[in-house]
Amino acid sequence: MTRIAVDAMGGDHAPDEIVRGCVAAGARGHDVVLVGDEAVLGPLLDSLGASLPVVHAPEAIRMDEDPRRALREKKEASVVVAARLVAEGEAQGFLSAGSTGAAMAAAAFVVGRLPGVSRPAIASIFPTGTIVLDAGANLTVRPEHLVQFAVMGSAVSQVYHGVDRPRVGLLNIGEEPGKGRELEKATHELLRRTPGIDFVGNVEGRDIIGDVTEVIVTDGFTGNVLLKTAEGVARGLYQMILQAVSGPEYQEALAVLMPAFLELRDRLDYDNVGGGHLVGVDGVVVIAHGSANRRAIASAVALAADAVDKNLVGRVARGIAAVEA
Repeated sequence: MTRIAVDAMGGDHAPDEIVRGCVAAGARGHDVVLVGDEAVLGPLLDSLGASLPVVHAPEAIRMDEDPRRALREKKEASVVVAARLVAEGEAQGFLSAGSTGAAMAAAAFVVGRLPGVSRPAIASIFPTGTIVLDAGANLTVRPEHLVQFAVMGSAVSQVYHGVDRPRVGLLNIGEEPGKGRELEKATHELLRRTPGIDFVGNVEGRDIIGDVTEVIVTDGFTGNVLLKTAEGVARGLYQMILQAVSGPEYQEALAVLMPAFLELRDRLDYDNVGGGHLVGVDGVVVIAHGSANRRAIASAVALAADAVDKNLVGRVARGIAAVEA
């Protein structure tokens, strides 16, 4: 069975919400191993009446620590030990809601990059199904990095959409080829000339909704802003809808429409995805929000296990090799 190692000490609500999410994932049939301080995790599991394997890691990396320095000084930190389990074949993937920088560094230096990959990237699956990368791993990039993101994002889309040739769009401020900064202009030409990528041209932020493209590529700064903005708009829009129909004159109609509203809420809820894939490393790595709750963690475990079962890493490796050839 696919085993997912979870950094139980990383995240704003660790370890309680992390452990509760893992217990829920275990109840759904997933093989989860908790990585963290046994003295903390053991009693917590006992209080929940749950039993999950624990791999002891006496240290944790805080959100405010420099990731690279912390990895050098805290070789037994929970995120490092979780990555080591993947590198040694004891787990097939790992998940962390802790410091994104620390998780990325552990993935790159402990698990290792795939051959030919210059920059691993975070691929975020939006509730609409659109895959956006980079969603925060690389604040500055070069055109050739965005081409690799297109290849890696296409592999994620093949796994989750079942599309042989996913359409790829370049996020920009307009659809015309000459739009954007020098980065976008150069990337547009490079993507247009790269075989194996179904490049549809420039796309805009509004195209995360609709049938324009399956994959959108951009730098990590822009992608992370897009992700956080979309999350906020989704939550705010749902609340505005509920407020608009909260009057007594709408109660009868609301009772009829409530199942549809609940379905909409679930479709817009990022907790149902749980996290984003760090693609480009030689193992499945899922990075969850620091504020992830138990529902998000359970979803992220399922996301990681699904990627292992559908050989996401192998698909990325083959895509990169084909472009580099």
